[in-house]
Amino acid sequence: MTIAAMDEGHVDIGLAAAWSSPAGWLIDHDEAADMVRRYPGRILGVAGADLDKPMEAVRELRRAVRELDFRALRIVPWVWKLPPTDRRYYPLFAECVELGIPFCTQVGHTGPLRPSETGRPIPYIDEVALDFPELKIVAGHIGYPWTEEMIAVATKHENVYIDTSAYTVRRYPPELVRYMRGRGRRKVMFGTNYPMITAARALKGIEELGLDDEARGLFLGGNAARVFNLERPGV
Repeated sequence: MTIAAMDEGHVDIGLAAAWSSPAGWLIDHDEAADMVRRYPGRILGVAGADLDKPMEAVRELRRAVRELDFRALRIVPWVWKLPPTDRRYYPLFAECVELGIPFCTQVGHTGPLRPSETGRPIPYIDEVALDFPELKIVAGHIGYPWTEEMIAVATKHENVYIDTSAYTVRRYPPELVRYMRGRGRRKVMFGTNYPMITAARALKGIEELGLDDEARGLFLGGNAARVFNLERPGV
């Protein structure tokens, strides 16, 4: 079903994320790697981390990248009730830099009925970017209702990016669309948050954004290829 949904939306490559929470792993690295193996060249793995076990998390991240060829680390702060500035993240950020992979996270309010504070771009993403200027940070879910803050942080820091996962094209705030058309064309990348939203549904009405050919190409793939190292062997 995943590949069929990708084909319907004309998506060449998708990212499958492992998921950890305080209650344990929902999808562990080996399960995510199995999906990658079943769909070579179409699905790439993204690591998770158990923040309650920092050293084990670092070792497991290293294994996921070096042995399983995963392409990023993703942690959703509200799941842990810990903002990205918490000390438990920092060894993982240092390891991401050493491994040459981006850190993906969630910004903005939460869909589930959980506190949204951990998703604020300022101060949290801003401070992490200051402490780790070599770390590529991909902030997912556009940061609403703090989208203007998210744009400001992405503009301020060369290493900070935005992805549009969990939002359909017609729900993008006007300030984000303006950013994508202009100075932010190299900063925003397309995402779905599948299976919640399929690519076909997420992209419906994309022509209404008014993106020129360059901006559209960067949004739909060029930026992700650069940030996630999709040009390297094995893709």
